[in-house]
Amino acid sequence: MTSEQGSFLLETVLPSLEREHGLTRKMIEALPPDQGSYRPAENSMSAMDLAWHIAASENMFLAGVAAGSFEFGGKRPDSVQTTADVAKWYCETFAGNLAKIRQLTGEQLTQPVDFRGMFQWPAVSFLQFAMNHSIHHRGQLSVYLRPMGAKVPSVYGFSYDESPARKAAQQ
Repeated sequence: MTSEQGSFLLETVLPSLEREHGLTRKMIEALPPDQGSYRPAENSMSAMDLAWHIAASENMFLAGVAAGSFEFGGKRPDSVQTTADVAKWYCETFAGNLAKIRQLTGEQLTQPVDFRGMFQWPAVSFLQFAMNHSIHHRGQLSVYLRPMGAKVPSVYGFSYDESPARKAAQQ
């Protein structure tokens, strides 16, 4: 991959990454603050753990792209105690990581980065991977909401739960 191709991929992926980040934030913010321990099955992650996994993993990928290497095993900060804290941390950390990524040169974007010895891709390729990972787990998280008594926000169109408000606004 040439540096020009790396820069092109960055400019192609960034708008989607930012849009998906906003949708994921909405899903995390929809979690009832008093239900972080909810899990739909015994072997499922709790809502809090799943929300943290999404936020931390996405930002780990972005930080790895910015740094040229991944750092695994980061702990949840003591300041992140609720799902609302997860959403706040997710947004703040994302903004910082995105600012660093925007400063990368084409050469930095195309440098191979190792992911746990499983694959070595140009750094920029991990942005799409991060987005796919978040979308996958966001889908899991969306299934938690209704049994928790929460409303599912719209993602790629209207959600059933937002339909009454949309209809009222149209009248």
